[in-house]
Amino acid sequence: MLDGLPLDGREVVFVDDGSRDDTFARVSALCAVDPKLRAIRFARNFGKEAAMAAGLRAATGDVVVLMDGDLQHPPELIPALLERWRNGAMMVTAVRRSRETDPWLRRQLTRAFYGFFSRISEVTLAEGGGDFRVFDRAVVDAINSLPERTRFMKGITSWVGFRQEEVDFVPQARAAGESGWPMLRLLRYALDGLSAFSTLPLRVWSLVGLVMAGLSGIYGCWLIGRTLIFGIDLPGYISMMVSVLFLSGIQLISLGVLGEYIGHIFTEVKGRPLFLVAERIGFDESSGAGS
Repeated sequence: MLDGLPLDGREVVFVDDGSRDDTFARVSALCAVDPKLRAIRFARNFGKEAAMAAGLRAATGDVVVLMDGDLQHPPELIPALLERWRNGAMMVTAVRRSRETDPWLRRQLTRAFYGFFSRISEVTLAEGGGDFRVFDRAVVDAINSLPERTRFMKGITSWVGFRQEEVDFVPQARAAGESGWPMLRLLRYALDGLSAFSTLPLRVWSLVGLVMAGLSGIYGCWLIGRTLIFGIDLPGYISMMVSVLFLSGIQLISLGVLGEYIGHIFTEVKGRPLFLVAERIGFDESSGAGS
């Protein structure tokens, strides 16, 4: 397929995110017989976001195609994406319009996340937009210049701007293996994305605190007035406990939201590399770390 693309100086960069099978051995064998193939192997599993960052930093072409290695992103769509790029688009995203192969609950949660994220964050996500994209060199350089370590590529690609277009596609069945994204991991990924691109949750809980303080003040004034008029009576135990438990729950939730943001600050301040490289094949220079 590469030979059929009207591009000069083609290269393919494989990023092995710490696989434990013979994936890298097979990739190494391919690289040995084809000089256009290159490979990066992580020291351990650092996650999909780190793998995409490594691939974009390693790519040297004027146009870069980013895609998964499980063949759910159909390679035969690449010419259509490149055609949009040649016509002036700086970034072309393959958009998955149908999720009929996903479980019902996952489809609903995904749709809700895209809508909620676009409403509360500084960027808008195209529903169904994934990581199968074509980037102009200028876009790649812009993404590579971002220093953040809590990566949410869907948000980053929207944030950098440039002229963007979309191409619909139908995802294929996985060539092998099973998805490494269970529901809890997807939830964590969604929370990372929300906290990386929106401070609205912090503002919401500040507003909740103001409302609760105002209601408490009004209730306190009512109690004082009632006591002055009718005297002191025994307070209701049930209402008191409900109020205490409710306010305690509000405080714990707000602490959790605050802790999420503090956790991201902690990650950024440590300044650890985004990934560590154990082995490189086909590159002029070898390095053991990435950032």
